[in-house]
Amino acid sequence: MKIIYKDGVVAECPQEEELHVLRHTAAHVMAQAIKRLYPEADFAFGPATENGFYYDVDLGDTKLTDDDLAAIEKEMRKIVKENLAIKPFILPRAEAEKLMADRKEKYKVEHMADLADETEFSFFQQGEYVDMCIGPHLTYTKALKAFKITQQSGAYWKNDKDNKMLTRINGVAFRSQEELEAWEKQQEEARARDHRKIGKEMGLFMTDDLVGRGLPMFLPNGYTVWQELENYIKAKERARGYQHVMTPCVGTVNLYKTSGHWDHYRENMFPAMEMEGESYVLRPMNCPHHMMIYANRPHSYRQLPIRIGEIAHDFRYESSGTLKGIERGRHFCQNDAHLFVTPDQIKSEVAAVCDLIFEVYRDFGITDYRCVLSLRDPADKKKYHDDDAMWNHAEAALREVLTELGIEFTEEIGEAAFYGPKLDVNVRPAVGAEYTLSTCQLDFCLPAKFHLTYVDSDGTEKTPVVLHRAILGSIDRFMAYLIEETKGRFPTWLAPTQVKVLPVSEKTLEYAQSVTDKLAEAGIRVALDSDNEKIGYKIRAAQQVDRVPYMLVLGAKEAEAGNVSVRDRKGETTTMELDAFIQKVCDEIANRTHD
Repeated sequence: MKIIYKDGVVAECPQEEELHVLRHTAAHVMAQAIKRLYPEADFAFGPATENGFYYDVDLGDTKLTDDDLAAIEKEMRKIVKENLAIKPFILPRAEAEKLMADRKEKYKVEHMADLADETEFSFFQQGEYVDMCIGPHLTYTKALKAFKITQQSGAYWKNDKDNKMLTRINGVAFRSQEELEAWEKQQEEARARDHRKIGKEMGLFMTDDLVGRGLPMFLPNGYTVWQELENYIKAKERARGYQHVMTPCVGTVNLYKTSGHWDHYRENMFPAMEMEGESYVLRPMNCPHHMMIYANRPHSYRQLPIRIGEIAHDFRYESSGTLKGIERGRHFCQNDAHLFVTPDQIKSEVAAVCDLIFEVYRDFGITDYRCVLSLRDPADKKKYHDDDAMWNHAEAALREVLTELGIEFTEEIGEAAFYGPKLDVNVRPAVGAEYTLSTCQLDFCLPAKFHLTYVDSDGTEKTPVVLHRAILGSIDRFMAYLIEETKGRFPTWLAPTQVKVLPVSEKTLEYAQSVTDKLAEAGIRVALDSDNEKIGYKIRAAQQVDRVPYMLVLGAKEAEAGNVSVRDRKGETTTMELDAFIQKVCDEIANRTHD
């Protein structure tokens, strides 16, 4: 594949850069198509991304529909067929600014002003379209073989909510039509697994704009799953010496100024509320509250480690374009804990946290994940607490612990928390990009900010080290992950309804009720379908919509014999004594069997 650089050099594209160049070129072709259809369009940024490309564009008051997106894609195909040569050129600053000003590209002009040290700018042209860009690109538009416009959304200019909201148009591009078709099949699978779709079908959760975007509400079925996850992880933690607390969902601005969140995290927090001369905010995380709990009384080295856990309600002002059901909302509940330890206890406590993470993953059958040591970017003095000595010590300590534990990990710069480095465990879901599920963060910063101390063995006061850790991450996100991994077919212990009793007709309704009562007495979550529908319809609803692990189909034969016909989610049917079936289900629940 031939590509052209900004200096006009034409060369073979390195294989590892092919998709990036294809997608970058596709962004330019899309912009040209938009400009043909909407001559007043004013373009901002249009990069290639890991999964495709996009262009942010100011369309004035024009609101695009799906038909409009289809028209843009059609115009793109026309440009590809025209086989326009893609040619670079370079201009000195004054000429570049005049070119963009003459073409009424105000966002490009502003971007050039941000690049104050640049004396010249490069451009690429295809036909009548000119774009400021450093390239490289394909040499002709016809080399763009397979692409598709996927969606539109809103995006602030420069990602700043104080700037104008632009229209972001997304697309994908691949080397061949076959690759595009494979991607489309993957998208079909993603839609089938989408936790928002399944959550609606199963009655797990809901959202409503009248309540607020990004504020999901758990329905009875969903809250059952949520409570089971809460009970599961709390029991694991109690067995390891954690003490659970409950703290308020708000705190004073001064609390977050002390912790440093006000300086480093304010843009992700809800606005402050003024009450009786005091400013309060909805909390985005729980560390400051737990620091205050530790500070509530003096401590001796003999009492450490102290492990404080909470299923905590948190609020973050996520942009509307990033909201996604219960995977990413503005309200969520963290499986949070803070461990107050001596320096000598760091290794053993990090090891214990890792053991808990991997035990939980075994319980849920999670095998596709990787560990990342997330470090600060030393050049970013705004994002991270400015203390080089602290950072060097903390990063070296966590790296040493992970190495000694034999945990394989990669290192990523710029992914640390603002107060310290962390171990992130990133899962690779059945569809979509990987994301962090569990984390363990090493913190020398906040204990000092809150003046936390303990009396050491020599009688002197020392500052403890804090481990911030989350095993399930947030219960909301973990639940979304499970829904998409299982397609809503939860293991028996976690299923909202574990057994559904399906009488074939009204003649067996009385027997079905007695079976239902006996299952309920055994602590099994059971539902009786007494609707006057054909048994085939009842089975399909239980299996495909409710996704219950077991269905008991009860006809005259079962009622006469006093047994049950057991149908599982795979469609396999077995006749069993009722007591034997109850024991089977209870064993699956007790052992938390997963399939």
